[in-house]
Amino acid sequence: MSTLPPCPQCQSPYTYEDGASLICPECGHEWSANDSAADDAESVIKDANGNVLADGDTVTVIKDLKVKGSSLVVKVGTKVKNIRLVDGDHDIDCKIDGIGAMKLKSEFVKKA
Repeated sequence: MSTLPPCPQCQSPYTYEDGASLICPECGHEWSANDSAADDAESVIKDANGNVLADGDTVTVIKDLKVKGSSLVVKVGTKVKNIRLVDGDHDIDCKIDGIGAMKLKSEFVKKA
């Protein structure tokens, strides 16, 4: 059994094939099976200015960020070295001096 990609609009896992098309039964969206492979290859992570990020880059925080579960704050201008890109809501894994391991959203950093 082959696994089909989730719907690009509603992320429903219940997609099915109809000829050369993929269909979502929940929202009714139809798309080509060939387009889904191209979308996966084009998933790039960009910083707040639109620059493409890569593993190992150095970024700078552009907004004060509160650390959830503590009273610590990552201040504006904090440089983060050697980032690792991951899939998910927070797309950057990193270590910040004085705070430790952390996940950041790419919209709150700029490439240094």
